[in-house]
Amino acid sequence: TRARTARDARAAAVRVPPGVDVTVLLDLADAALGAGASVPGTLQAIGRAVDPMGTAPAGAVGPALRQAGSALLLGAPWAEAWVMTPPGLRPLVDALEPAWQDGAAPGPLLRRAAAAVRADRQQHAQEAAARLGVRLVLPLGLCFLPAFVLLGIVPVVLAAGGGLLGD
Repeated sequence: TRARTARDARAAAVRVPPGVDVTVLLDLADAALGAGASVPGTLQAIGRAVDPMGTAPAGAVGPALRQAGSALLLGAPWAEAWVMTPPGLRPLVDALEPAWQDGAAPGPLLRRAAAAVRADRQQHAQEAAARLGVRLVLPLGLCFLPAFVLLGIVPVVLAAGGGLLGD
């Protein structure tokens, strides 16, 4: 249960609103920054790509990215720029922070963050598949055992019993 709590916390950390995959956002940021865009410009461009009509409510991914990019352009501190960001964007925020604060190359950090999110999702899928196998044992046993008895054992017993009684 401690493991389940930790697993649920990790899953919540990478949960992004429907229709927006954080790994895609990480890949888009990597491509934009690799092409020479600035961090604020990248955030604004991704925010516009996620919400091209600008109709998403405040706190949604698109407006949050646009707001963070604008705040950084205006000189806001890193933590203050990300105040309205959904928690599911934490991998993007964490990957870009060293680039903004220290001037580190963002590409490897973004690729590593995307790979970590994908690996975490794969691990969750494998754990779910293992749990499903355990949960299916009883229902399948209750269905297949009577069928096996009726189709496999009863005819053999009847044939053997009929042969003994008939002789």
